[in-house]
Amino acid sequence: MAGTTAPRARRGATVFIFVTVVLDAMALGLIAPVLPKLIGVVGGGGVAATATIFGLFGTVFALMQFLISPVQGALSDRFGRRPVILASNLGLGVDYVIMALAPNLGWLLAGRVLSGLAAGSAPAAYAYVADVTAPERRARRFGLMFAAQAIGAALGPALGGVLDDLDLRAPFWAAAALSLANGLFGLFVLRESLPPERRTRIDWSHFNPFGALTWLVRAYPRLVGMVVVAFLLSLASQGVNSIAVLYAIDRYRWTPRDIGVLLTAYGVAGLVAQATLVSTAEHLFGARRAMIGSLGLTTAGLVVFALAGNGFLFSLAVPLLALGAISGPMMAGYFSGAVGENEQGRLQGAWSSVNSIMGLVAPGTFTLIFAATVSSGSESSLGLAFMVAAMLVAAAVGITCLSRWAPNRGAGG
Repeated sequence: MAGTTAPRARRGATVFIFVTVVLDAMALGLIAPVLPKLIGVVGGGGVAATATIFGLFGTVFALMQFLISPVQGALSDRFGRRPVILASNLGLGVDYVIMALAPNLGWLLAGRVLSGLAAGSAPAAYAYVADVTAPERRARRFGLMFAAQAIGAALGPALGGVLDDLDLRAPFWAAAALSLANGLFGLFVLRESLPPERRTRIDWSHFNPFGALTWLVRAYPRLVGMVVVAFLLSLASQGVNSIAVLYAIDRYRWTPRDIGVLLTAYGVAGLVAQATLVSTAEHLFGARRAMIGSLGLTTAGLVVFALAGNGFLFSLAVPLLALGAISGPMMAGYFSGAVGENEQGRLQGAWSSVNSIMGLVAPGTFTLIFAATVSSGSESSLGLAFMVAAMLVAAAVGITCLSRWAPNRGAGG
């Protein structure tokens, strides 16, 4: 494609990638305030039982992602980003329909299995952005992608809380419509970003769930420290996500609408921070110091969560956590700039593997901690899970201080 058509097509595809990230996050946000409630309704259990089942669902979702992430990464490096992104949109749309119709916990669990297998558009989308962006600009561009997630995270929970007033299953139907409409949109506007000459052959070792991580630490040993930081941050964030809604419902008696407002506030604050502050923070403080500072703010926000005696104090953690969220795009840009240009798909597979492995551990661990504190009847211990998360991020701060930060650009193959 020549002349002005190629840049115009590229701009349309880039807009689609941005919209894909927004709608994926929005669809997930739509069901976030109501999924624990639906589990309680179809399962018929109390708070502790619902928390345990909710944790199991999170673990199953993560297991599916852990198994499928390296496959998606290898396929996107071999056949391109476009088919992986479009297939993911279709799969997620079907998944939300299944969950909307689910008459019991078994069908809900089947929906979580399918969603874990289909949730591959975000890694492929980030690989797409890496394909079309110079290494030195990727942290800023990833900041915009994280901001896109924040937009979806802001709009989804608020809309989910409103739709819950109409019907408990309405948010799932809305999520299905968003995913399917986005897939249809992509059929017409998305152009492939990975040219044939940059594609790699598929090796069966690439399908090993541990293969992408093994490749990353062997090919780029200087990244080991930051890989550990990524594990700790993922464990803490996924753990908090697993119990925040349950915690607010149980301790503060918040409704899905209340939770939607809080998540929307966090999404808006995160949007502003990630869209505007990543480059500024790196320019003012340097990438490494900015990373340390953002992790410190996250630690402080989690401590506020743990100690808050009422809903107002709980909500005061939002600006701290939103500012701390700039660590995500900075870390993504760091890793992307450290590997070869033909390895971006494998990198995203490794990145997804980190989240998936922690997803296997975090939901069950943190919901069990929360269920134990609920069962103990001690209100002072209810924030224990948030304090555990704060300690994990504090450890990540220490490791970042000791790690070598300069990327090992393009050295591997």
